[in-house]
Amino acid sequence: MTGQVRITGKWLRDVREGVIRPMSQAETRNVTSVLKEAAQREPEVAALMAEDGPLRAFVIAALTLSPYLRDVTAVDPKALALALSSPIETLVEDGIRQARESWRPAESGAAPSESEVMSRLRIAKRRVSYAVALADLARIFGARETTRSLSLLADATVAAAIDHLLLTGHDAGKVTLKNPAAPSEGSGMVVLGMGKLGAYELNYSSDIDIVVFFEPLAGILPDPDDGTEVLGRMMRRLVRIMQDRTGDGYVFRSDLRLRPDPGSTPLAIPVEAALLYYEGRGQNWERAAFIKARPIAGDLTAGEHFLRELTPFIFRKYLDYAAIADIHSIKRQIHAHKGHGSIAVKGHNVKLGRGGIREIEFFAQTQQLIAGGRMPPLRVRPTEAALAELAKAGWIDTETRDELTRCYWFLRDVEHRIQMVRDEQTHILPDTESELKRIAYMLGFADTAGFSRKLEETLRTVETRYANLFEQESKLSAGEGNLVFTGQKDDPGTLETLKRLGFKRPEDMSRVIRTWHNGRYRATRSVEARERLTELTPELLRVFGESRQADDALLRFDSFLAGLPAGIQLFSLLGNNPALLALLVNIMSAAPRLADTIAKRPHVFDGMLDPGLMAELPTRDYLAGRLTAFLGGAPHYEEVLDRLRIFAAEQRFLIGIRLLTGSIGGGIAARAFTHLADLVIGAAFDAVVKEMRESHGDFPGGRVAVVGMGKLGSFELTAGSDVDLILLYDYDDAAAESTGPKPLDAVRYFTRITQRLIAALSAPTAEGILYEVDMRLRPSGNKGPVATRINAFTKYQREEAWTWEHMALTRARIVCGDEDLKRQAEAVIAEILATPRDRAKVTADVAEMRSLIDKEKPPRDIWDFKLIPGGLIDIEFIAQYLALTGDRAAGRGASTAEALKSLGEGRLGADEMETCLGALALYGELSQIIRLCIDGPFEPKDAPAGLVDLICTAADVPTLKLLEADLARMSKAVRRIFQATVK
Repeated sequence: MTGQVRITGKWLRDVREGVIRPMSQAETRNVTSVLKEAAQREPEVAALMAEDGPLRAFVIAALTLSPYLRDVTAVDPKALALALSSPIETLVEDGIRQARESWRPAESGAAPSESEVMSRLRIAKRRVSYAVALADLARIFGARETTRSLSLLADATVAAAIDHLLLTGHDAGKVTLKNPAAPSEGSGMVVLGMGKLGAYELNYSSDIDIVVFFEPLAGILPDPDDGTEVLGRMMRRLVRIMQDRTGDGYVFRSDLRLRPDPGSTPLAIPVEAALLYYEGRGQNWERAAFIKARPIAGDLTAGEHFLRELTPFIFRKYLDYAAIADIHSIKRQIHAHKGHGSIAVKGHNVKLGRGGIREIEFFAQTQQLIAGGRMPPLRVRPTEAALAELAKAGWIDTETRDELTRCYWFLRDVEHRIQMVRDEQTHILPDTESELKRIAYMLGFADTAGFSRKLEETLRTVETRYANLFEQESKLSAGEGNLVFTGQKDDPGTLETLKRLGFKRPEDMSRVIRTWHNGRYRATRSVEARERLTELTPELLRVFGESRQADDALLRFDSFLAGLPAGIQLFSLLGNNPALLALLVNIMSAAPRLADTIAKRPHVFDGMLDPGLMAELPTRDYLAGRLTAFLGGAPHYEEVLDRLRIFAAEQRFLIGIRLLTGSIGGGIAARAFTHLADLVIGAAFDAVVKEMRESHGDFPGGRVAVVGMGKLGSFELTAGSDVDLILLYDYDDAAAESTGPKPLDAVRYFTRITQRLIAALSAPTAEGILYEVDMRLRPSGNKGPVATRINAFTKYQREEAWTWEHMALTRARIVCGDEDLKRQAEAVIAEILATPRDRAKVTADVAEMRSLIDKEKPPRDIWDFKLIPGGLIDIEFIAQYLALTGDRAAGRGASTAEALKSLGEGRLGADEMETCLGALALYGELSQIIRLCIDGPFEPKDAPAGLVDLICTAADVPTLKLLEADLARMSKAVRRIFQATVK
């Protein structure tokens, strides 16, 4: 077997006394109990427990330090028995051999099923990795032997899975093998191990990176054109075989994303297509990745041939300044990896952090790329071998080689211990003292202080050597790759980075960002402003990229920048306030509606600078105080209307921000949006009346009241709601006309007030509109006069109004106007609603109306909360039906939920009430968020990723599919309640 592990004659019983210490007495008691149970099943474990020596002490200590090893012992005590009864290297080699042979048919000739292969691979993986972990903790293996053993095990499992898939494909007629006894032989299938797997440096709990290519003309495909489909399906099964968790665990998490253009290419790619890609479009990070590439499965001969063909791409023959710039761009994409912060111990990332494993690997790889084209000895895969060859070639001195080699293996030891604790693929040290002690003990240190000193010394050594290799680089880099926006042309690495970040039009996005750095906007004209923005760019792009509409989010931010009068103050603020930066990016990524608001009116962003914003609830008093201050000193009617628009836009935005960040819920937001509308309508009404008086004087005895209907009346407005209004008036019967210089008769006078109020609210000005106004709920609807005298309103409601108009009246609320008329109108509305009705007629009318809506306005989908059967209309109709047919009245200004609680007592069962209120709360919460974030209907497939997250969080579900199922279930229950109530 190639690369066999040889530690001849080493047994686990050779462990030294005190090589590690147990975590705690409590853990020791727990582990001893596990071992006693295992001893009842395995004689070797029983023998271990009967002795009192270094081996028993070591096993107990190891299992206290690694909950994962303890759990394996409990589930599969045979793993420990094997480790105790065989030399370590024999056990490892036997386990690897068993894994490699797991695909083979039995002597009877029957091929094992896929589930049998999966089980065999998992058992072999578990037992080998268990033995390797114990050997590693016992210092029988060092990090070199551990990584090599795990890599060989991964090779064997992938190779066995590939052979199994080829053989089953042969038996099914999908492929025709040249030798079914050796399925991969001559198959033309190239399976390369990348990264640490390729270099025999696999982590204890690592993913394995593989790429798969194939020769269409190798002769195993009946139709070479079907290769990507046939072999692609095989690769999907390969991933399932390797990483699906079963009762036996998993083999290796498998990642195939290092293939060319993984977002748009099949899992298996023709060799010729791959070579053309690398020759014409291959990127620096791919060159670095292929330094360690190695054939591990499939047709090994074809794999070696493919890598020889790829050598000119990986190791360039000549170097020029452009190539050197490309090499340095790789450095930038590594340099700013997440976790690359200051050196620490607790919480430090030993792979990606400063002084970590990645810096050593990159130290070697960069120089391999620079010189490997002219110096073939540098084309080695393992990091230690690369450092040795670099020293031989004179690129580094022997002291650097020895220091970095020692540091590399120490850090790999630390990494293995981190992962060995719970078999998790993490490289981050614990941030608590107790868990850090676990790692220190696993490494043989007496305490965390000694371990911390050794680790800090190692990290600083690596950092120093690494820093000496490269000049100080620009901050304009990101964990995903190169981000360079200087010059007039696109940087190819930057375009690739933008694409990987999630931008669909990287060239367009690059051009937009270059506009910022070229100072074409007022906000970016100063050098200092551009510097501040440059520092923000990587994080902005990373978060934008997480949206499924990243391009649109970035363009909204661009519009925002274009409208800013100056930028340095904002950029400095964002740079020093990560929460504010995150909030701004969240708006651009999750809430296009809010983003459009700040793009069109950048001044609304000023309100976010208020440190008390999130702590202050937007109550009526809070908003009223700010409105009074904001309107103060506005001398002219037009200026008042503009200030109202500015104020309303800013406060809607700030209420929305509170909702977006979760500082308020949907119910409070609905109240706040309604309070804001009340105050703004009231201020606009006052301005209109004042303006009317200047032109037309007062009307003798004239009184006006504005009635809010619909969601305005029930305190349930959203960020995108229009307002339903009715204007009522009265005057002295003896008066013929108004008293001003341009007198008007009563009808024209009060009609003019109504028309001016509608214009004050809905006419577009330079500052936009306040609200769309709907007056269709007035008597006689669109056919009636826009303003109604109170006595005509009363007569109409008593004698002519339809049932649906009385239903609408249940949500009527006086918003502003003359106090006497307000009280009179309240009394009229209360009288109308208290009038006894023919219950059968009301029932029939409500049912007919709901049926008509179902027929004429069917819902778009489950997200049409208003119209779906069992949606908002059903719940509102239940509340309104109860108001018209009950013996009590809900208070004026009651929300639908309050009305249900008040009116439903005794008429709705407790379960029915709970169902309706729960559905109403969920519909309301989701409606508030959706209306805040987007215009138009919610389309899950097109929604920004940030909005999807907000919706799922609000509904307390992990996915939209589960939420849709909840909505379907809930709406069906509400529809049943509606049908049972309205009958």
